[in-house]
Amino acid sequence: MFKKLTKEAIFYIFIFIAVAIIFSQLSAKNRPETKVSIIELLNELSDQNLKNKVEKIVIDEDKVILVPLDSTSPLKIAEKESLDSFSAMLKNYNFDSKYLKQIKVEVKRPSSFSFWMMNLLPILIPILLIGALIYITMRQVQGVNSKALMFGQSGAKEFSQDSKKKKTTFHDVAGSKEAKDELLEIVEFLKIPQKFIDLGARTPKGVLLIGAPGTGKTLLARAVAGEAGVPFFHISGSEFVEMFVGVGASRVRDLFRTAKKNSPCILFIDEIDAVGRQRGSGLGGSHDEREQTLNQILVEMDGFDINTNIIIMAATNRPDVLDPALLRPGRFDRRVTLELPDIREREEILKIHAIGKPMDVGVVLKKIAERTPGFSGADLHNVLNEAAILAARADLKQINTAHILHSIEKVMLGVERKSHLISDAEKRITAYHEAGHALVAHELPNTDPVRKISIISRGRIGGFTLKLPTEDRHYHKRSELLNNLTVLLGGYVVEKEILGELTTGPCNDLKEATKLARQIVTTYGMSDQLGPQTFNNHSEYIFLAREISETREYSEKVAEAIDKEIAKFINNAQKVAKTIILKQKKYLDKIVEVLLEKETIEQDEFNAIFV
Repeated sequence: MFKKLTKEAIFYIFIFIAVAIIFSQLSAKNRPETKVSIIELLNELSDQNLKNKVEKIVIDEDKVILVPLDSTSPLKIAEKESLDSFSAMLKNYNFDSKYLKQIKVEVKRPSSFSFWMMNLLPILIPILLIGALIYITMRQVQGVNSKALMFGQSGAKEFSQDSKKKKTTFHDVAGSKEAKDELLEIVEFLKIPQKFIDLGARTPKGVLLIGAPGTGKTLLARAVAGEAGVPFFHISGSEFVEMFVGVGASRVRDLFRTAKKNSPCILFIDEIDAVGRQRGSGLGGSHDEREQTLNQILVEMDGFDINTNIIIMAATNRPDVLDPALLRPGRFDRRVTLELPDIREREEILKIHAIGKPMDVGVVLKKIAERTPGFSGADLHNVLNEAAILAARADLKQINTAHILHSIEKVMLGVERKSHLISDAEKRITAYHEAGHALVAHELPNTDPVRKISIISRGRIGGFTLKLPTEDRHYHKRSELLNNLTVLLGGYVVEKEILGELTTGPCNDLKEATKLARQIVTTYGMSDQLGPQTFNNHSEYIFLAREISETREYSEKVAEAIDKEIAKFINNAQKVAKTIILKQKKYLDKIVEVLLEKETIEQDEFNAIFV
């Protein structure tokens, strides 16, 4: 609670408590009080048994306090004139004081502290409040000035290896064997640099980690720091860039200054393409700040001498847009590529992420790895996390295979929309569409086996046919690509030839089919008509300067030929799909019948239809 309070609020509370304590001390009473008149008090004092009833009489300025012997009895207080003494008051009332001789009369003098506090507090409290207000205002002004001075500081996060938290090592990174072997010499240089210096070797100043999102670039950088036992500074490339010119360069200088103070250490810049893009690529002057920041990074890396025990590590998934000056020898000398994990590496990654998650005895991680081709390490972590959430929602103590398979489909395709009600007519169209994909895939060679068919909506799709390879492939044959093109058109052909009317359902299939046919012609050079040549097929990402100046490297006649070849590939695939569907229509109807009944068909049940 107190952590959420500002310093100003705490200061005011402290003043309030202090004033309250002072007043409470001044006005504290140990016994209850009863106010009486002077006459009533004198009547009490005229009792001949006064000695047995009253302990003492206290004269406190303009008050006369009668203190009874009984501690439970209230004090009796009468007010007199402040200028008259107690004896003068008795004389004024012609009171016979013969009984008072038996009672102790105590005259209470006000303490100097009470006197000064009662007289000065009304003056001091406003002065203190005004002074506190001035102090807080001055602190805020100083805070603004200090923040302005801190504007050029890097703000890099430091992860010290001396902390009590478990440090990350290569044991926490599954797969990526070649990348880890490449980085072992970096670890040795940080641990025993003299071993390299004595031989005149110059260890790379910078290491660039290249890989798709989720392949573990940041994790691997932290593992290097953990293995070497050195501090790890983490900062994103976007944190350098500001709208004010010179701030990014100032932050770079501060970052490298901090790293040199903590040498040996690792300085990790994530998403370096945010600041390291090619210079001269913008329009107008908006790129000046980013280019100055990049220039400062280059200068700082050149400033390292042979004894500077600092390794600069950076990560990006867009190495094609980086400035060539960053990649030249003497800067980012070493480039480590992290590929998507293969089936063996996926199994190792699943074993690491399965730690702390109770698994059912029937869960075989190797089968899960076979079901997840193309998944990154982050995707696999997400799969097991989603499976754990599903098991928890079902009030189970262990994660079973069904939970993991369901989470794979959720990660790949989206959340299952069971509440999405569709009409029987649309359900029948979806069943025929997916059955067409599955039937063509089953009948053609060189295609991935059908693992599952479903007409339950997921994400933005109405149904899906899940085809997964039995092993990882790095090369694809021409016949395989043509068969995949035919499978993509299976749903379109079924709607056109069997249902008799096309719907908007195959639109995404046609988009993917056109994209694949264009790649066959322009990228892979598999067209008999155009021969073994490629045509500048633009990448998925657009780099402004490159795209503006880039011209097409072929004539309009060749462009027309490319379009004809793409259309030919698609038409041939459509003919093959039509032949299979019309020839095997009985199996198509069986698949549709099962789908309408169960909504989902698994691999074994699908293969049993053709027996």
